[in-house]
Amino acid sequence: MKILITSDWYAPAVNGVVTSILNLRRELTARGHEVQVLTLAEGMHSFEEDGVYYLGSLDAGLIYPGARLRSLAAGQAVERFIRWKPDVVHSQCEFSTFSLAKKIARASGAPLIHTYHTVYEDYTHYFSPSRRWGKKLAAAFSRWVLDQTDGVIAPTGKVRDLLEKYGVSAPVAVIPTGIDLDAFSAPLAPEKRAGMRRALGIPEGDRVLVYVGRLAREKNLEEVLECRAALGGDLTLLLVGDGPERAALESRAEALGIRDKVVFAGMVDRRRVADYYRLGDVFVSASSSETQGLTYAEALAAGLPALCRADPCLDGVIRNGFNGWQYQSREELAALLARLLGDEAELRAMGGRAALSAQKFSARTFARSAEEWYQKALEAKKSPAWAKEASVWQKAW
Repeated sequence: MKILITSDWYAPAVNGVVTSILNLRRELTARGHEVQVLTLAEGMHSFEEDGVYYLGSLDAGLIYPGARLRSLAAGQAVERFIRWKPDVVHSQCEFSTFSLAKKIARASGAPLIHTYHTVYEDYTHYFSPSRRWGKKLAAAFSRWVLDQTDGVIAPTGKVRDLLEKYGVSAPVAVIPTGIDLDAFSAPLAPEKRAGMRRALGIPEGDRVLVYVGRLAREKNLEEVLECRAALGGDLTLLLVGDGPERAALESRAEALGIRDKVVFAGMVDRRRVADYYRLGDVFVSASSSETQGLTYAEALAAGLPALCRADPCLDGVIRNGFNGWQYQSREELAALLARLLGDEAELRAMGGRAALSAQKFSARTFARSAEEWYQKALEAKKSPAWAKEASVWQKAW
């Protein structure tokens, strides 16, 4: 098949959407498909490179940190992909590139599949002074976008159920995003580990709690800082990533008296992210705004027990007492961490079980499942029973 993926985000940006697209493209290509990408450039100049068309864009950081809006001159890119005539168009974002994906799909006679990565009602603080009205707006916007597609991919049952509540009429399949398991399961050489710890200023002998992701309000990282302050002892919190809340979090760590026990590593090259997981003893996350949370799967693959705030997206992922815990309060998080870090045998055993439990997040499985959904969408172009067939098929996920 000829598959066009469209996205407002792509490399070198580092986030879950980009990781998902890179893994999907790599594995679909390995399965013999021709995959091209239409995305936004980091400036006004449009160019094409290695099967990726970068469309000139404007900085829209005032709307959302790191966001960009495409320039009006997109006609050449649209015509280029219409001539290419993709069999499937798979959009990954709801804004700048979505309208282009729809136009290309309709002109090419290709089904338009869309992955719903972001639960916008958890981000109301960016666009609405009222959370109640923000959630209504998020629901209406999501329904409007998704009802223009031929099929939707939801990373978890949590997202599928939310879209059903919104009244989305397009068929929805639950397909968990896959990760490159090999990249996270390889061991870190002792000398490299020691060198990284020294470079980051992690004291010798300290245990390490690691978080990987954006430093943003919706990630609820203040709760993790407060937990670290409550624990005391030889314990370093390593925050890998950057974002709009970094300065506020640094100030909060200072106020809690733990600034020397919190390392802000900043944004790191995606090819080195796995090494930062391996510096940790336990993965922590207080976020409840995830659609799937790829970092959870990555942490498990790296052999880290995961302690994460309870969330429906973690059902079947974090199993209490097996590969980590889903906690309900800061006090429970602190108690679980103290218990786990105080039992070396259990820490090692849980780490081993974590690595085994990550196997279901293989990028190969992800691509194979997406390929099946594409085939269903293509068949639907020839069958009026699409909605019924899709509904039966998605229940298998």
